[in-house]
This record gives sequence, C-alpha cells and structure tokens, in this order.
Amino acid sequence: MRELLPVPMQDEMGGDVYSGIARASGLLWCGRERANPDAGITDTVLVYCHPSSNFVGHYALAPTASLGVDAVGVVTRYGGNDTQVVLENCVADLGSVIQHLREVEGYRKVVLVGNSGGGGLSAFYQSQAEKPIVRDAPGGGGTDLTQALLPPVDALVMLNAHAGRADLLAGWLDPAILDEDDPFRRDPDLDLFARRELPLDRAWVSDYRTAQAARMARITDWVRGQLAELENRFGGAVPDLPFRVHGTCADPRFVDTSLDPSDREPGTLWGDPQSANLRPVTLGSFSTLRSWLSQWSVADTNGHGPDCLQQVSVPVFVAYATGDKGCFPSMAQALYDAAHHPARKLLAVKGSGHYFEGPPQLLTDALTEIVGWVRQI
Repeated sequence: MRELLPVPMQDEMGGDVYSGIARASGLLWCGRERANPDAGITDTVLVYCHPSSNFVGHYALAPTASLGVDAVGVVTRYGGNDTQVVLENCVADLGSVIQHLREVEGYRKVVLVGNSGGGGLSAFYQSQAEKPIVRDAPGGGGTDLTQALLPPVDALVMLNAHAGRADLLAGWLDPAILDEDDPFRRDPDLDLFARRELPLDRAWVSDYRTAQAARMARITDWVRGQLAELENRFGGAVPDLPFRVHGTCADPRFVDTSLDPSDREPGTLWGDPQSANLRPVTLGSFSTLRSWLSQWSVADTNGHGPDCLQQVSVPVFVAYATGDKGCFPSMAQALYDAAHHPARKLLAVKGSGHYFEGPPQLLTDALTEIVGWVRQI
C-alpha cells in the first residue's frame, strides 16, 4: 500500500516556490511502497528521483517492493513546476530525503535511481556528496552545496535517462526560429518540418546542430544580460524574471530513426513532432533567467550527467528502453562510459518505451536485473 512520507527540509524553500502553504510547511512529500509493511523496513531502499516530476505515484514503486526492496519516490520543492527549477536546490532536497531515510527510517543501503531527467540530477547529487565544490547556482539563488547535508548513496541507477536537461534541450531546440517573440518566422533552410527526404542528409544535420548550438548561445547571452540589467536596476531586490522559449521539440532523431538507431517509432513523447515543437507541454517552453542557467544552458549547468559520473566512486547501473522516443541509446552509452566502477552495468530493455509501455514483464524483468545487481554490490 502506498504511504506518504513527509521529510523535513534542511533549508527554506525560498521565493521560487509558488505555494505559500508548501513554503510554510518546510516539508518534502515522498511516496513509499514497502516490501512487507508488517515486518518493518528492508535493509535497502531504492529512491526514484527527478528535478520536477511528481514521483509519489511512480510506476516502479510497487513493482520494486514486490521484489523485496522498499521503494521511495521523491518530489522536490519544484514538483510540477519545471519553470523555476534550480538544480542545486534539487540536490539539497535529495540530501534531506536521503538523510531522513538513513537516520530516521533506518535504511542501511540507499540506491538513488535517476529516472529520465533524474539521471543527470542523481549523478550531480553523488558528485557533490563525495566532493562538494558548488557554492551557488550559475545565476544565483542556489544552495551552497559545500555547506549542505549530502549523505553519499551506495549506488546509482540511471533508468531511461539522458545526459542532462541542458544536453537534452541542446538536441531539441528548433534552430529555424528567427525571432524569439515570433514562432512563425522560420528559416526554411533549417526547418525540420519542411518536406525532406529520409534519411536526412547528414551534412544538413551537421549544419542543423551548429545552428541549434548558436540559438542556445544567443538565448544564454540574453539571459546573462537580463540578469545584469536586474542587478543594475534593482540591486538584487528583483532576483529573477520569467520568459518563454518557442520551438523546444525539434530533434532530427524524432523524424529520422536512423539517427541514433533503436527500435523506436518516429515521433516524440508528446506525439507528432511538429505539434509537440510548438505546444507548451514540452521541456523548456517556459523558464526563468536563473533556471535557464542552472538547468538548460549547456555552457553553465552543473548537472551534466557524464561529467558528474566521472567524479563518483560508487557502482552505476544504466538501463535504457530500446523503444524510447525521448532518450536514445547514445545517451545511455555516454552515461555508462563515464562511470568507472568495475561493477558498472549497461542493460538494454528490448521493446520498451520511455514509461515502460508494453507488456508488464518488461518493467518487472528490468527491475529484477537492477535489484539483483544491487544485492551483489
């Protein structure tokens, strides 16, 4: 049976959390499934995390518990509000949860499972838990992680994860947009959704990637300028501003599956790529200045998974679904290659999608492999 687990925060939520009730409570709410509630807790707990998704009802909690291991789904202070995520504060929230699980609940072994966008976050967490060096977020407003309580975990699992939110958006950003205020002014030479023959011309894809990087750099330069203007005008009294980003779901891999080949069908996690590209349901469509530098800017983020994994000493298990339309095999390989513990493992889950769509045994079989590995390390 799912139970709510309240966890006291080690710091104040701050003004970037909309709900006054949440700020006043000082609590993070997690969901827990126990393998045997009548027998107390298990020796080990798997902790599923993401920067902003609500994992209280995560699909893997009950199946994990059915394998004899307690499972916890974390909700950071940014639950349901990806617009204002500052990854450094998410790391502090994970520290609060892990400290609580160890010291209050009594778990001996804690394994952090970074699912999807949680991959880069979990790697960032462990790198700072082992050797804290980050004193603030790139644009300010972040926790000083050298002073935070960050108990190291015993192992990391990357589950259908990508390299990090900035890396992901770098591959998804639409370079055909000519005016950040007008999504309909488009460069036809860079329009992924014009009628193009498949497979896409590789030279064109290379030019497309260069243009994506240039657009991200332009947005980042603008963000830095806005932050400087805020400081000049208000001297810190107004620390942040919101803004929108058009065209955030235009990766050529969505239409050409021979790029980063896998078992996936063309399309995105939100359906048709052209529709998903302009709808406000995809990642990065809304942001704040500080959040952009922390989670979306390749040049600034501290949450690049492979870089962080190179700094950690614990075992790492990377599991990826071969039918995933959002996280591709090269992303899993980059995470695996960055890990250096001899017990590292790479698992391809054949025929499964990002949310383990398909026969239920695909999830059960993957979790059985993960739990078996956890018991051996």
